[in-house]
Amino acid sequence: MSTTDSSFLRPRLLGRATVNVVVAVSVLYTLLPVLWLVLAAAKDRDALFSSDLLSVSGFSPVRNLQDLFAMDGGLYGRWYLNSLLYAVLGAAIGALLSVACGYAFDKYRFQHKEKLFGLVLAAVMVPQTVLALPLYLMASEAGLVNTFWAVFVPVLFNPFGVYLGRIFSRGYVPDEVLEAARVDGAGELTTYVRVSLRMLGPGLVTVFLFQLTAIWNNFFLPMVMLSDQDLYPVSLGLYQWNSSASVSPEYYPVVIMGSLLAVLPLILAFVLLQRFWRSGLTAGAVK
Repeated sequence: MSTTDSSFLRPRLLGRATVNVVVAVSVLYTLLPVLWLVLAAAKDRDALFSSDLLSVSGFSPVRNLQDLFAMDGGLYGRWYLNSLLYAVLGAAIGALLSVACGYAFDKYRFQHKEKLFGLVLAAVMVPQTVLALPLYLMASEAGLVNTFWAVFVPVLFNPFGVYLGRIFSRGYVPDEVLEAARVDGAGELTTYVRVSLRMLGPGLVTVFLFQLTAIWNNFFLPMVMLSDQDLYPVSLGLYQWNSSASVSPEYYPVVIMGSLLAVLPLILAFVLLQRFWRSGLTAGAVK
């Protein structure tokens, strides 16, 4: 190998090594808290306070699990079901609405279309915490505060999902297919349900997963809207228990075990639907 080739390969090898180091550090930064959570969830209270998580003593995962679902009359199970209802049903309906709106922005011509889409893009940049107080005032006027609907209805509308819906529609649904369906006599609704929606499947799953993650981790809106513990999602319920742990240390093990269980639905959803959302992320990349 010549000197020129050696000098050419050296920066490439150095750059590859740098990338590998950065990736390794990122993986450790991500996985170490998860590892701590798994180990801590299996420890009893004495082991937690002794900071001796790596020892073989103090393991009581079954006891922690039993205490979790028995604490405060089994509130955690109710919170878990609430979160599943808010997140799964809300993400499914929200994804259908977002993709339908994005499809309309892509395939139809109507007055001020681009200006309205500009408003959608502007809404993407508005933090959800900023909207919590206006939503509370609207819910208060409608008499919905401290009800299921006060949390469920606002999460159905996602501007970012509408933006993704338009991108997916442009990448997955050719205009020629729609023209062929119209020539065959299909109406617009029939064309969308029977033709376009099937093509938009990967995009629909991608938007669903984004919605599911956002709603499952939603905290501030339920905290503003709800005062009835029976309506709490997991995130708000664990926050309340964690606040009580400073006075009642018996809450610490159940909070950690509850946090571990709270992560499982998201992991399960991403694993089961990964082949759809991975293809959805490449929408429009290859024509």
